[in-house]
Amino acid sequence: MPVSASSSARAAREAVAGRLRDLRREAGLTIVELADRCDWHHSKTSRIENAVTGPTAKDIRQWCAATGAEAQAQDIIVQSVNAESMYREWRHQIRRGLTELQQNTGKLFRTTQLFRVYSSTLVPGLLQTEGYAAGVLASAARFRELPVDDSADAARARVERSRVIHEPGRRFVLLIEESVLSCQMADADAMAAQLGYLLTAGALPAVSLGIIPASSPLRAQWPRETFHMYDDKLVSVELVSARVRINQPSEIEQYLRAFEELRAMAVYGADARRLILRAIEQLH
Repeated sequence: MPVSASSSARAAREAVAGRLRDLRREAGLTIVELADRCDWHHSKTSRIENAVTGPTAKDIRQWCAATGAEAQAQDIIVQSVNAESMYREWRHQIRRGLTELQQNTGKLFRTTQLFRVYSSTLVPGLLQTEGYAAGVLASAARFRELPVDDSADAARARVERSRVIHEPGRRFVLLIEESVLSCQMADADAMAAQLGYLLTAGALPAVSLGIIPASSPLRAQWPRETFHMYDDKLVSVELVSARVRINQPSEIEQYLRAFEELRAMAVYGADARRLILRAIEQLH
């Protein structure tokens, strides 16, 4: 079972701290002795070992030199950089507006061949119509109290980015909870258009659209946080306060296992279409 996204980010930081602590202990040094060799206050050593403060590359090099582990310095630096980049606060990502946030994922979309998305909340961005996307992004702009609401431009950028589903050589395996179909993020006309587009997009050769019925008995997985998998290299998890990027193979494997269990509970084809058509009927 995947651990929570925030726990994953914390665990990544603690793994770096643990490696540095182990190096100190293996060298037979106390916290104060390590600090003396690095020429800093012993409280800094404690903060780093307890994952309160993230070490800089210079800190790690000094630490490894002090413990006679210079050969490990670069590997720990890379691990630390990955850990710190896992947790990115939304306010930093959207500081230049929602439109740029859509455009910043363009390279990732261009280099990914297999997209896996599980959403328990919204229609996945790859399948959003402009009207629906505008509703979602306008809600985000209000919540984030952005000085400029560029949600309309961002919606157009999201739709443009989503044209990747028509490009050859890519596959899209998309799962949503049935409740997504009735989560009205736009007016009735825009919702009807969005649900109608799901009928069309779900029939595309490169797209596998599964819907997990609300009435699924004895679920193997409860509804999870929305997450995106890009090939087998990266998992992006969406929280209220942040987007967590996970690239540790062992954690990616856990998300893949969860995804496959969720996928096994979904319905496809005619059964999925019936759920969508029922949601359209309930709009009126």
